Amino acid sequence: MARRALPTTAAVALTATATLLLTACGGSGNAKPDDIKGADTGAGSPSASGSPSQTSGVKRPEIKLPSEFQLTFEDWTSGDAVEQAVLNDAKEQLRAGYAAIIGNEADGGGALAFYDTPSGLSQDRQWIRTYTSKNLTVFGKLPAYDPKPTLLGDKKSRAVVTYCTDESKAYTRNRATKEVQGNPAGTDPKVFYTVTLAKNSDGVWQNVSTRGKRGGC
Repeated sequence: MARRALPTTAAVALTATATLLLTACGGSGNAKPDDIKGADTGAGSPSASGSPSQTSGVKRPEIKLPSEFQLTFEDWTSGDAVEQAVLNDAKEQLRAGYAAIIGNEADGGGALAFYDTPSGLSQDRQWIRTYTSKNLTVFGKLPAYDPKPTLLGDKKSRAVVTYCTDESKAYTRNRATKEVQGNPAGTDPKVFYTVTLAKNSDGVWQNVSTRGKRGGC
């Protein structure tokens, strides 16, 4: 269920698929934790999991996830206002990606486009389609923890956030057959993510690229 297990190639640095979406999510017989990134189909009416408040005056999209999929963020706080803004938008970008999977939106939907740069959106669409192309959704519990934001350059327009996820209790479900899958036995459920972000003219920290490494935590 890894957000997107990226192929280990040079191009992965900034444009590789976002690992956050379950690696090899979807597929074969044994469910992988990566496959868990989406949510249950039946959640036609997602339970409100409102977006956190933002300090920027820009109106951000409201993102809702169904109660069947509990994407939680542990200790995503910083005493630095800029770092906190980076963490807030990084969280919402991840929530938007899973909302698209759960909503069966192959193009990612408007919320994801809001939090992604063009290159980030292209990468995320590949990740989302690993679910939608197989008619999969996700459910269960997926904690995102140990976030570390780093401001780059002038510390005003570029940043990197690393964090971990634990897919132990996250699963995928086929919308038609209801078949449930998780990570194959012996697969490390923890995935380490590196997210590159850039601040746009509206003050929104957008995802440029996501890289993930299973077992990196």
